[in-house]
Amino acid sequence: MYLALREMRFSKGRYILIGVIMLLVGFLVMFVTGLAQGLAYDNAASVQNMSATHFILEQGAEHRLTRSELSPQKLDEVRETAGAGQAEPLGVKMTTVVQDGEPGKVDVTLLAVDTHGWLMPRLTEGSGLPGTGQVVVDESLMEQGVKLGSRLVDQASGSEWIVAGFVQNESFSHTPVILMNMSTWALLESQSRSQAAGSPSVTDGSAFNAIAIKAVDSEAESIQAQVPGTEVLTKSQAVSAIPGYKEEQGSLLMMIVFLFVISAFVLAVFFYVMTIQKTSQYGVLKAMGARTAYLAGSAAAQVLILSAVSLVVSIVLVKGFEAMLPASMPFRLHLPVLLLTCLAFILMSLAGSLFSVWKIARINALEAIGRAAA
Repeated sequence: MYLALREMRFSKGRYILIGVIMLLVGFLVMFVTGLAQGLAYDNAASVQNMSATHFILEQGAEHRLTRSELSPQKLDEVRETAGAGQAEPLGVKMTTVVQDGEPGKVDVTLLAVDTHGWLMPRLTEGSGLPGTGQVVVDESLMEQGVKLGSRLVDQASGSEWIVAGFVQNESFSHTPVILMNMSTWALLESQSRSQAAGSPSVTDGSAFNAIAIKAVDSEAESIQAQVPGTEVLTKSQAVSAIPGYKEEQGSLLMMIVFLFVISAFVLAVFFYVMTIQKTSQYGVLKAMGARTAYLAGSAAAQVLILSAVSLVVSIVLVKGFEAMLPASMPFRLHLPVLLLTCLAFILMSLAGSLFSVWKIARINALEAIGRAAA
């Protein structure tokens, strides 16, 4: 450590340049990671916030909540196996609504739940649970002028609902969520089918898309075996099946991985060139009795110091940017993800220094001194 600090103090400009490059790469890695986490949460916040462990869908729905259709009889069968208090119906439908008297249209996702059950989120505004014809909406709709008592009209079916409350962080497929009780959902389904006369239906208007359950994996597999025509998904599988989720996260993950790889290569090139330039000095130190492990440890210590300092400054900058970002831009960088990102960045930086360590280990003291004398 002594040699590493002395050398960094002697060549300040060189190490400041490397530190600035690591700072920029570290900032970009953290920002893209926060953006990826924010987009993932905005895409599936409602499903992730549910206390359910598994979802039961119609067989052949390809893990898509919106493609499944189950009857109340299926719910009764599941409750007989899982327990009455461990299974709740869930309706999911994407649509467009307009606020009565306002020109704008908003794409939303309708979620139908038992408002007295454990799928119902906590209200942040409004009193009481929504009744028939009433809905609870995500707070993001306030930006569209929606408030308590506003009348929302479904563009597809013509159904009208009164806003009775607000909830927080409820979104699905990057659209705000509107929650309603099962009776309002049944009316909506009936109106939708009456407008599409002749379309096939499995129920009289009480169909829903999924059954949310609380169960361990073995119990979930047992339910699937005992209730024919269904398939069981874990919560993570249901999230991954949301349209565009895997593609979006895959692209961002590829960007993050490439940033890590680029940072390792840039650091490797810088330190390798510096090591070559100092070959004669390393040769003299080896001739004086310095061990290879000590010299290699000194090079690794320099990388570790630069990585730590650049990460600290990057965190400050990212948090500053996060405070200035608009509410409409999803960004989440919680402590566990932040720590994991920092650890990965340090490990990749140390990996990039291995070329320098390899070069130091191969330096022959006599040859290095001879080249320097020549």
